[in-house]
Order: sequence, then C-alpha cells, then structure tokens
Amino acid sequence: MDQRDGSRADVIPITTAPSAPPVGAATGTLPAPTVPRPSRPTGHGRVGVVLVSHSHEVADAVRALALAVAESDDPAPVASTGGSIADGLGTSAVLVATAARRVDQGHGVVVLCDLNGAVETVLALLTDADEHGLPFPVRFADAPFVEGAAAAVATATAGGDLAAVLDAAEETARRPKR
Repeated sequence: MDQRDGSRADVIPITTAPSAPPVGAATGTLPAPTVPRPSRPTGHGRVGVVLVSHSHEVADAVRALALAVAESDDPAPVASTGGSIADGLGTSAVLVATAARRVDQGHGVVVLCDLNGAVETVLALLTDADEHGLPFPVRFADAPFVEGAAAAVATATAGGDLAAVLDAAEETARRPKR
C-alpha cells in the first residue's frame, strides 16, 4: 500500500483492492462472490470461564476437553489454574484472581472448582471480590468439574450470557448419568 502525502491514510490502487476482479477477467464477468464467515462483531465479548483444580495438570486437561467439546475456531476465553504458587498441590487465591482478570471481556466470569478446598478458596475470594481486584460480575458454579466445564464453555462459546453459562454448568449436576 502507498501512503498519500505522508499522512496515515492508506491508498489501495483500484486494481489491487480486495473487491477488484481478477486480472485478465473477461469484461462483464465477475468472480463468484465469497460468502463471509459469520463472526462476532468487534467489541462484543463473551462470558469467561475459569477452571480451578488442586492440580494445574488436571485443570489444563479439563480446559482442553471443554474446548474440544465446544468445537469452535473462536472459543470463549477459558483459563485453567491449579496448584499453589509454590508449585505444589492446592489452590491459590492469587492465581484464581489473575485467571479471572485474564478471561474477563466485560460480560462476567463463571468459576468452576474440583474439590472442596478449591471451592472454599473461591468462595472466600468472591466474598471480598473488590478487595482482590476481581472483575464484575464473577459467579461460582455449583457444578461437577468436568461436565460443568464442558457445558459452560460450550454455552459461553455460543454467546450465552452469564445466567445461561451458569445455568448450563449447574444443570449438569441435575442430569443423571444413565
């Protein structure tokens, strides 16, 4: 592209513009129009999902599974966190808060946990959400970790709002496995 008079405006010669017919195309014959792939408008974020486990490896594996189930080239933001800051088993409020901020796109964040210790850490963190710099709103999903994660990520990826993502995750607790 050329620049006009040193300004920041880009100039594209009409023969090389994306809408120009291919060079050598017969007059009156235009190439078949390409159908644009649907995409989310810029600035329209989605609900973020945070997966909290006592083990970073478990959290990463559940994240990978949930993203695979969502089957999208453009999935909702999902963060996995687990273990303590010292690299052992456990749950770190600092890591959870960091993950929540990382996936926040302005439409809320849903947090799922694996074991009771993680649940207690997250609930304590949510009690003082402002003090810990959590985005607003952040909701705890009382749901099975794996099934809830898959449902939450699929719903968030499809563009569901915070209530829909939370409901999808929590509904998995009410579904029998038989």
